[in-house]
Amino acid sequence: MIETNQITGLILAGGRGSRMGGVDKGLQPYRGMPLAMHSLMRLQPQVGEVMINANRNLSAYESFGVPVWPDPVADYAGPLAGFLAGLERCETAYLMSVPCDTPAFPEDLVERLAHALEAEGAELAIPRTPQGEEASRDGPQLQPVFCLMKSELMESLMRFTQEGGRKIDRWTAQHRCTVVDFSDAAAFFNANTLDDLRQLESRGG
Repeated sequence: MIETNQITGLILAGGRGSRMGGVDKGLQPYRGMPLAMHSLMRLQPQVGEVMINANRNLSAYESFGVPVWPDPVADYAGPLAGFLAGLERCETAYLMSVPCDTPAFPEDLVERLAHALEAEGAELAIPRTPQGEEASRDGPQLQPVFCLMKSELMESLMRFTQEGGRKIDRWTAQHRCTVVDFSDAAAFFNANTLDDLRQLESRGG
């Protein structure tokens, strides 16, 4: 059994926010708090400790009371750069990443991923939902930004990013990865745009 204190949580807040007009997505207000604070409060009970990956407004994120680390790769290289920032600082056997823009992810997310990872002898565990909320997508959707990974994968990810790799699925395909089905797609709804954020407000989740 993987204990909670063996898992470090990582909130990914290092993106450009280009679909929000270039604003810092994690600091956008949602129900009276920055969006990333909701992710922090959701994740903290599920892991031993938490850190944030951010590339600007570092002092604002530091005010959340947890360590903040920028990408070790230049030019906003995407979620994998955030993974690498977390793995380089992770002092536990496992790292659990979540995005800053999905405030209602399941409260048993980490527990279920950890159970599957251990049961199947995997190196990574990723959720899958019945259908993506984007109209252009049909069928089950992987949610790879929510990733429980062994911290020993740091060297593999470092090599992959140094070679120019940026796509999560191409990196995870190199390792034993288990997929865990979650029935509530709405719990993984992320606020990519300001309209999405308003939609979150209106739906009550």
